[in-house]
Amino acid sequence: MYEKIDIRKIEKVEDCSRYILGMRPVFNRKALYTDTGEEYVTPMEPEAHEKVTIRFRTARNNVDRVILVSGNECHFMEKAECTKHFDFYACQIQLGEEKLSYYFELHTGRLKAYYDTRGVVHEPNQYYNFTVIPGFKTPKWAKGAVMYQIYVDRFCNGDPSNDVQTGEYCYINEPVRRVEDWYRYPAQMDVRDFYGGDLQGVLDKMDYLQDLGVEVIYFNPLFVSPSNHKYDIQDYDNIDPHFGKLVNDEGDLLWEGQRENRTASKYVNRVTNRENLEAGNRLFIQVVEEAHRRGMRVIMDGVFNHCGSFNKWLDRERIYENAQGYEKGAFVSADSPYRSYFQFHQQDCWPYNGSYDGWWGHDTLPKLNYEDSRELFEYVMHIARKWVSPPYNADGWRLDVAADLGRSPEYNHYFWQEFRKAVKEANPDAIILAEHYGNTRDWLQGNEWDTVMNYDAFMEPVTWFLTGMEKHSDDFREDLLGNADSFWGAMLHHSSSFAMPSWQVAMNELSNHDHSRFLTRTNHKVGRTGSLGPHAAEQDINKGVFREAVVMQMTWPGAPTIYYGDEAGLCGFTDPDNRRTYPWGREDQELIAFHRDMIRLRRENDELRTGSIMQMEGDYNFLAYGRFHRRGQCLILINNNDHPITRKLMVWVLGTPKHGKMRTLIQTGREGYSLGGPEYELTAGRITVEIPGTCAMVLKYFEE
Repeated sequence: MYEKIDIRKIEKVEDCSRYILGMRPVFNRKALYTDTGEEYVTPMEPEAHEKVTIRFRTARNNVDRVILVSGNECHFMEKAECTKHFDFYACQIQLGEEKLSYYFELHTGRLKAYYDTRGVVHEPNQYYNFTVIPGFKTPKWAKGAVMYQIYVDRFCNGDPSNDVQTGEYCYINEPVRRVEDWYRYPAQMDVRDFYGGDLQGVLDKMDYLQDLGVEVIYFNPLFVSPSNHKYDIQDYDNIDPHFGKLVNDEGDLLWEGQRENRTASKYVNRVTNRENLEAGNRLFIQVVEEAHRRGMRVIMDGVFNHCGSFNKWLDRERIYENAQGYEKGAFVSADSPYRSYFQFHQQDCWPYNGSYDGWWGHDTLPKLNYEDSRELFEYVMHIARKWVSPPYNADGWRLDVAADLGRSPEYNHYFWQEFRKAVKEANPDAIILAEHYGNTRDWLQGNEWDTVMNYDAFMEPVTWFLTGMEKHSDDFREDLLGNADSFWGAMLHHSSSFAMPSWQVAMNELSNHDHSRFLTRTNHKVGRTGSLGPHAAEQDINKGVFREAVVMQMTWPGAPTIYYGDEAGLCGFTDPDNRRTYPWGREDQELIAFHRDMIRLRRENDELRTGSIMQMEGDYNFLAYGRFHRRGQCLILINNNDHPITRKLMVWVLGTPKHGKMRTLIQTGREGYSLGGPEYELTAGRITVEIPGTCAMVLKYFEE
């Protein structure tokens, strides 16, 4: 008799056999890595129609197939290199003129997964694709460079003879004032108060900046302007003589009770006299030359969406009306050559027509009318070229509220495309860096801005995580304080808008002239100087948390940018309190030394400057991430708890061997910091670290 055949049993055995044959080691998600940096995209900044090699890392013998997916095209990657712990897959792609957008599809056994800028995901999302933009380059000198922002009036008074005099002119209906006490807190209405800082003061402090390790100086506006902030430009062609030099200083102050600036003969002479203007421009040349001699670059601030009511093209204050060598302003005369530079709503109100558009409705900030004036457009392009060309040789522009220019997004994009062409033709190595809030994606496509002031993918996530404070000190969010998930989510989401050339030069600030000082945010006081008083800004501050922030700033991809005085312990609520004078003679020397050491460590360890970044771990008040390339690997640990914690971390994923040592480069605490420190044994690619409370640590692998 024949045995009865159990078909179901046979099918089960066959299924098991197929499963066993298809088995692979456990899928190692931790080992997967790629980005668009130089080790994974070669060349990192390719030209149009150039071939580019793209690489992807997996654990050794862990993945069956890696596919690069770009649109409807699939590129099967080949295993190009094997190391002790990793396989590197590669494929070569012929670029066209359009950006390359892609993600990866991974197969191991029956498992399929995807990898984009978020890491391993179940489903791809085009928004988070990797991007390579043909022909898009950012200056090599700016990649990872340490920048220093100077608000000139408040930095250093090197030449008291050019100081604004009390009663020299009126600004917003009140006489300007010279502040005699350098250490006085800024007043509530601060824009007409002047402390006397100037370019000679910057020259006098070049040794200090160089010793600190500064690589780039970013100046808030320097052009002739009536306010201390100078975001209301009066003359784009010239450096303000109050920042420069006064060769001819004739004329009188306004007499008491007088409000008409056309009678302010001292001011009129100072800002219209060619000798004064040319002397100021020559001093700027000297500043740039001295910076370059010391290996530093210089970025200027450009305000091109609006000017000021004092502007010579408008001349609402009638400063230029009778000045020799100047045309009539558009406010003064209907026949002004500058009439089309502004949009007037009433055509029968000359002379002295005040019906022009103001930026955000402010008549002191006339909106520039590019759409109706080709002459204005061409002149601003001339300005864009002038200051990055000889003899001035500035190294680029920071652009104020750049997305607010023009009356439509379409024109705005057109303007910045043309601006880029003008600047890059004049100085191919110049940077174009824009102030922008919100999604940057549309502006960073390689044909407009190089990068942005990095609010969304640096300042805000760091501030929320370490302090729970809004960047103006206007709110406290306990749910965001120490929230690692929120931190990493924000960082991954917003950084996906950057192609690598933009990300490596993004301006990473903790503070600036528009927001409260970071050190003040550490006290968790919600409010401003008007409600709390200036003294509250420096009460209950936590320098330990501030040191954590500085460590993050100096170890994060991009260009860490120090707002003058932050390194010296300067505090302040939001504008105007954030614009206190640099505390010469009252500096926090320990904080200065700390910044100096952090900058030095960044410059000595290239992985901290332009290496890849990997999220390692996140927990309440705790972050761990790595910066690495093949030549070096660093681990950064942030414990924002007020108590010590112990963590066991896999560091082999950064490319370290599984056995060896990591050394402490720097360790911060509540009371200070120390260079060097404990060594940690690598055991099977892991280290166990006890991290003190309110502490940041930077560890580095060293070959023995």
